[in-house]
Amino acid sequence: VRQGQRDPATARVVLDLAQPALVSDARFAADGRSLSLRLRPVSADAFERAARGPRLELQPPAQFRAKPPQKRYSVSVPIGQPKPALPLPRIEGPDNPRLPLVVIDAGHGGHDPGAISPHSGKREKDITLAIARATRDELLASGRVRVALTRADDRYLVLEERYGIARRLKADLFISIHADAAENEQANGASVYTLSEVASDREAAKLAARENKANIINGVDLGAHSNEVSSILLDLTQRETMNVASDFARLLQREAADAVHFRTTAHRFASFVVLKAPDTPSVLFETGFISNREDADFLSSATGQKKVARGVRDAVQVHFARQIAAR
Repeated sequence: VRQGQRDPATARVVLDLAQPALVSDARFAADGRSLSLRLRPVSADAFERAARGPRLELQPPAQFRAKPPQKRYSVSVPIGQPKPALPLPRIEGPDNPRLPLVVIDAGHGGHDPGAISPHSGKREKDITLAIARATRDELLASGRVRVALTRADDRYLVLEERYGIARRLKADLFISIHADAAENEQANGASVYTLSEVASDREAAKLAARENKANIINGVDLGAHSNEVSSILLDLTQRETMNVASDFARLLQREAADAVHFRTTAHRFASFVVLKAPDTPSVLFETGFISNREDADFLSSATGQKKVARGVRDAVQVHFARQIAAR
């Protein structure tokens, strides 16, 4: 049995039957709260003749007729003026636009602390900023790339603003630094995520859902959902970008493995908002679990942060050397 509203004054009830039948009797109860239909089996020919004839229309008692819905009130909400684009961060390094540009994003910030270590109370936003700064310093010391930070202090950025900065700067590589957390305090090790609408496992899907909620404050989604371009060319561009990002993810694990402990399955896939720049190869580097005592101590220490930074530096150098060789 299906029902629907054909128009404001007419309701329709549809009975899907296993064999032909006609309505032989239809009536409303005296209180107007129920409708009874009696069906009579008929032949297929009789059903077809009846279907071509006049339709049965049933009027409920006048005192029980529902009034058509009416607009009772309206709400107006001023949306204000669009916000101006964020000022772009300073590009550091050699004054040579031909050198590749790496944008490093320290996850979370401002009112969003990210994960918090149950052992030391250390906040993810502080650890990621320290690692981002250390990574910048290591890359600048190499003299082979230019570097920009999406945030150099404790400020909040909407997820789209983070990769938006990389796109506006025409970055050659975008690295978002994070620190994971889990209910199981034994969970440990780093992992590298690249974009995929199909998560590699349930854990990856849950992590992406949690990180993507960084845009939501008091139930209001602050992210911009722009549909600027929707075309085959965009799809092809993003596919190529995702392939380059996956190559870098595997390279990062290889180059940093001597100094950083990685999970058994280190390269993972998930639909992180922060990785969705269609034309900038992007990875999200979960540097370890701050819910694990050993990982938290490592990531909180200057020595550990420098080891992570050197691993990223080595991977970046090999990555761009390969690209130069390929060209």
